[in-house]
Amino acid sequence: MQKANNQKQHYHRLKPDNRWFLGVAAVGLIGGALVVLLLLGSNRSAASALLKCGAGETAAGLQLEAVLHYATSRVVPQQSLGEITVSFDVLRSLGPTDFLVFGLGHDSLMWAALNPRGRTLFLEEDPKWVQTVLKDAPALRAQTVRYRNQLSESDELLRHCRTEPDCSPQKSFLRGNDKCRLALNMLSDEVYDTEWDMIMIDAPRGYFPEAPGRMAAIYSAAVMARNRKKSGATHVFLHDVDRKVEKMYAQEFLCKKNQVKAVGRLWHFRIPPAANVNTDFC
Repeated sequence: MQKANNQKQHYHRLKPDNRWFLGVAAVGLIGGALVVLLLLGSNRSAASALLKCGAGETAAGLQLEAVLHYATSRVVPQQSLGEITVSFDVLRSLGPTDFLVFGLGHDSLMWAALNPRGRTLFLEEDPKWVQTVLKDAPALRAQTVRYRNQLSESDELLRHCRTEPDCSPQKSFLRGNDKCRLALNMLSDEVYDTEWDMIMIDAPRGYFPEAPGRMAAIYSAAVMARNRKKSGATHVFLHDVDRKVEKMYAQEFLCKKNQVKAVGRLWHFRIPPAANVNTDFC
């Protein structure tokens, strides 16, 4: 999720011929209307299906806030309707779920509203941006993360991970892991103690050399999924897979064999606990 000053790169504005969709939100079809508002004019049948699925749900306060937000804003989320639908389908199949999202942005209220009775937590690198977003959407839950890597180090970090014992899949732990430079060892106890059903990686920034890049987020998501103790697999969604680093780290840690869907610039992985598979990442 990019900040407001990067909207030109990652966000679209509603076309005039699609503004009639805003009227649909106003009549109260909360769950479906929220997604229809994101339609840019290319996939009307998918939007119609989402509308029918959400029409019968109770309009929670968070969902009402989300509809109001998107009905009065010209800025819409960076993911396409097709990409959003991939995660929405999993949310719908799981019911109330534990959903961890790397990044806080203009689509955050949407994700929280699509999981109204579950737990949705956002991890964001910029504390000032957290304050900006929460000022307009105080119901969102967000925590600040200070990443210790840069995108320019991505190749060297991959070599480090392959040789550092505390990065190995046989150990694969995050809390207190100071030796593995890809391990996010600065997160809150809530993040470590929750077995997340869904993890969305759409941050941190990864489009210039000094940016944190998503190397640690991808590695850490894989570790969380592999360490899952409760039944079922962990669904991991990685955005911007058209970029070299995202693709390289996904193939290293999330694994082609775990990929179940690819839509646009989004890859969906279903990762089983390590106890159910071999000891290697891939």
